[in-house]
Amino acid sequence: MRKHGWRVLWSLVLVAVFAGHCMGWWQLPMLARVESVLYDARVRLVAPGTVDDRIVIVDIDEKSLREKDQGGEGRWPWRRDRLAALVTTLFQQYGVTLVATDIILSEKDASSGLEVLEQLAANELKDNAEFAAQLELLRPSLAFDHLLGEAMQGGPVVLGYAFHNDKPSESTVLPPGLDPAAWGLTAVRAQSYPGFTGLLPELQSQAAGAGHLNPLRDDDGGTRRVPLLIEHHDRYYPALSLAVLQTVMGGMPLDVGVAAYADTKKIETIKLGPIEVPVDAALNALVPFRGASHSFPYVSAVDVLQGRVAPAQLKDRIILLGTSAAGLADLVATPVGVSFPGVEVHANVITGMLDGRIAHTPAYAQGVELLGVLVLGALMVLGGMWRKPAYTVVLFLLAGLGTAAANVAMLKTQQLMLPLAAPVLCLLSVFLFQMIYGFFIESRGKRQMSDLFANYVPPELVEKMADNPQAFSMAPEERELTVLFSDVRDFTTISERLSPQELAELINQYLTAMSEIIRDGHHGTLDKYIGDAVMAFWGAPVPDPKHAEDAVLAAIAMQVAAHALNTQFVARGWPKFKIGIGLNTGPMTVGDMGSKVRRAYTVMGDSVNLGARLEGLTKVYGVEILVGENTQAKLPDWTWREVDRVRVKGKDVPVAMFEPVGRTSEVAPETLDELAAWRLALDAYRGKDWTQAKDALTQLRSRYPDHSYLYGLYLNRVNDFEMHPPPPDWDGATNFETK
Repeated sequence: MRKHGWRVLWSLVLVAVFAGHCMGWWQLPMLARVESVLYDARVRLVAPGTVDDRIVIVDIDEKSLREKDQGGEGRWPWRRDRLAALVTTLFQQYGVTLVATDIILSEKDASSGLEVLEQLAANELKDNAEFAAQLELLRPSLAFDHLLGEAMQGGPVVLGYAFHNDKPSESTVLPPGLDPAAWGLTAVRAQSYPGFTGLLPELQSQAAGAGHLNPLRDDDGGTRRVPLLIEHHDRYYPALSLAVLQTVMGGMPLDVGVAAYADTKKIETIKLGPIEVPVDAALNALVPFRGASHSFPYVSAVDVLQGRVAPAQLKDRIILLGTSAAGLADLVATPVGVSFPGVEVHANVITGMLDGRIAHTPAYAQGVELLGVLVLGALMVLGGMWRKPAYTVVLFLLAGLGTAAANVAMLKTQQLMLPLAAPVLCLLSVFLFQMIYGFFIESRGKRQMSDLFANYVPPELVEKMADNPQAFSMAPEERELTVLFSDVRDFTTISERLSPQELAELINQYLTAMSEIIRDGHHGTLDKYIGDAVMAFWGAPVPDPKHAEDAVLAAIAMQVAAHALNTQFVARGWPKFKIGIGLNTGPMTVGDMGSKVRRAYTVMGDSVNLGARLEGLTKVYGVEILVGENTQAKLPDWTWREVDRVRVKGKDVPVAMFEPVGRTSEVAPETLDELAAWRLALDAYRGKDWTQAKDALTQLRSRYPDHSYLYGLYLNRVNDFEMHPPPPDWDGATNFETK
């Protein structure tokens, strides 16, 4: 813990900063913007993406505004008698359930000229009885607003109006509005406006309902919520979507769901019969977008007027009358589109209320947000203490994705919109701090250790050393290690058959394959390359209690890789090659050694020299791998073929050398039979029983051709000893003075 003290302290400071934001003690810049971005992403993710045909939008589009000789109704605004015809057609010909207008009809229609005629009748032609009589006959057909009012009697029509911050429109009126006293409340917090653009009294009196068209724009200009109720002069007015639903349900009265918090009461839902719509503290509801624009069917208004729409497409549907024509379109920025038709916002809210898909942010959201910050922050603080940065990255990804997935799941299944920005940004901030701190502060020692040992040992051992660099050094010391030497047989002959470029490519492929096996596959330390030869050792700089076994496994893997490389080389027309490998275990001096000009981390000592000599003897005995007796003794669970006892140059005591066969549990029975026969032949040879030795070796060579070279070598020795017997003190060892 002391090692990570400063890292933990500053990480906790970051967590505290985000926790303070959640508690409302301060506000972090841009966090609200990030929350909006994440909100939009979640809305798009859970949106059904299907078309809902319960609501059809009758669109006053470009086609509808063409001139009459081109099949349209002419430019906007249309005469009210045409709107009356549209309403009448929808109810009588198509049998729709309800018509709601996303258009404000706040001005009288004077296009018929009725007002001019009335002025003439009252002034210049006031004494003309015939003119007055004709005017009375024409009046019903010229009172376009009255015609629209009459058409509205053919079915329920819900009109739209708007609130604003200017003066009220004097020629218009508002519906009666709602009194909060009916809910047992004296005042309700809601969006409030001093002015309005209302409805013509003549139309208001004929409408089945009316609702405001006001959207609610966030600081970034996006529309994500709709004020279901707006306050004006202590009265509360429903949104168009709420008024439509109320009308569809037969004028059922609105009620509210109230929760008590300490000494205050808070409206949490707006009730309409069995439907409860969750709202925030200001009576705003989140818009449950189905998807991008045109998530509801559109039909052209002129096609309706001219009867070109299939009746089944409109029958029993709720109709929203809106505009998409250039210059008239009411477009808003939303999570599902930056130019989203405002009329579809109302449609989404209506179907969302019907389906119970209105998401809400519960009162305990602040606690959930704070808990998320604390848990994710603490998780990242602890994760930063791991030795491997990759683990910290995986933890960060799992925690971040898990949090986001849980948040989306709660929105999709429970309609809970829980805060996400603060927990996720806290997680990200602590993660980035951990990575930066680890790289620039704690990794200095690791980078130094990596610079020293990266070319010698595998990355995982470098990381282990870097975690505790003071425990490792390059100072020379004596340890028991296992050393490996490998060499390509007859490399000079091979090199003569290749061009310089081919030779370089061959040796690079060969050394790369061998080095990866030693360093990466079996945790060995690469010492040096000597032309085509490779020297490596196990047990330093990081202690390895299994250094002998790891070295033997590496040698076996190197031979397998060499055979695979031969297949590739032959396919390219290159000569085949063989390698011999010698291994020995024993005390060695290991460390950074050399001259002032050049130094290297290497091993020295008699045990090292013996390993080199064993590698040279592989060619003599026709075997691929030879290990010393100390290495063999370290692996009692392995089966070995004793190849010989040799007395190398500079040594008086013979040394036994062995060929690894494999772990005893994995050796085939026929191989064990061969080894038993070989053991008898070797005993006879060392006992100077030349006849028995010759018979046994002859049978072995005929039955087991894979080792015929070794058995033939001993047959030649037996034949030689028959002709020239060894001295009486011969101990069965073979002397090699030049090796």
